[in-house]
Amino acid sequence: MRRTAARPSAGATPADTGTAVAVGAAGDGGPAGEPGGSATPPPATGTGTPDVLRTEFPFHLPRGYVDEQGTVHRDGVMRLSTARDELIPLRDLRVQENPAYLSVVLLGRVITRLGTLTSVHDGVVENMFASDLAFLQDFYRQINAEGHTRAAVRCPHCSEPFEVELGGSRLGES
Repeated sequence: MRRTAARPSAGATPADTGTAVAVGAAGDGGPAGEPGGSATPPPATGTGTPDVLRTEFPFHLPRGYVDEQGTVHRDGVMRLSTARDELIPLRDLRVQENPAYLSVVLLGRVITRLGTLTSVHDGVVENMFASDLAFLQDFYRQINAEGHTRAAVRCPHCSEPFEVELGGSRLGES
């Protein structure tokens, strides 16, 4: 299998090459105003500039991971998941013995930064508080479901429009 990195276009700035990939269609960058969320990226201009797809999203844990030294780590970054990220954990013996372990292994693959930790892996995730694990599972669903899991609806009584959060499938079953 051959891997190639996206090449920046002529005149691209360093900010264009870090955590964004040029795509041909607009996408939702994440829930605006929510922790770890952001506004939708700007649409393409008439000059032939492609839209930008965000691939990494910051988050802030409700409680935080406490390391062996007692340091609390709350701020982190999660990247978009790939098909490989969702398939490889299925071969893990811990996941085969206990399917609930899938989310731990998967989150250990897609969290790229957490506080000042040098690496984040499934061992870190399995030692997080349950509320932080639940937060990360929801955050994973949000960023991997085209940026949100909300639907626009109307109240059947007053016809006012509003949004509802849709419950997704279990983590890793997209």
